[in-house]
Amino acid sequence: MICAGIDLSLTSPAICVCLDEDDFSFEYCKFECLTDNPKRVISQANVNSQLFPFYNSQYERYRNISTWVMDVIGEYGVNRVFIEDYSFGSTGRVFHIAENTGVLKYILWLNNVSFVTIPPTVVKKIATGKGNANKEAMETAFLQETNFNFKALFNLSPKQWNPSSDLIDSFYICKTGCLDYKKVV
Repeated sequence: MICAGIDLSLTSPAICVCLDEDDFSFEYCKFECLTDNPKRVISQANVNSQLFPFYNSQYERYRNISTWVMDVIGEYGVNRVFIEDYSFGSTGRVFHIAENTGVLKYILWLNNVSFVTIPPTVVKKIATGKGNANKEAMETAFLQETNFNFKALFNLSPKQWNPSSDLIDSFYICKTGCLDYKKVV
């Protein structure tokens, strides 16, 4: 089975596709993301980023993200989709994020693609052992586990996080789904 973990950010959504769910490891993962920065468009090894499509409204933005997700999961033949659930303690553009997620869930449903949502605390606990881990802790765990540095790949400064943190989150969403899927279903 081929599974995908989706971190559905409004600015740099990311997908980790594991080509072998039964043997989840970084070596079997492919990463895709959207970026609004032309300097961050790359295609190397197992990482591909594309420039965010132009949009005239938030609803067109949501549709563009959902279309991109469907294209990626179709390209890889994904059988299982895992999405990070809502973070109820978040602040900021939470309603926009919820609308974006709702549109994707609806598009997945229309296309008969089943998905499972995973609470962010569970994803963070799988990654770091702590359900309230911050971006730095997630990055440290990822570097220790994979020996791969997204920040270096995208030439990010220590204070820049996108798309690195979204790709890391997608990896752990995918890992959590693949490892715990049998318990969830």
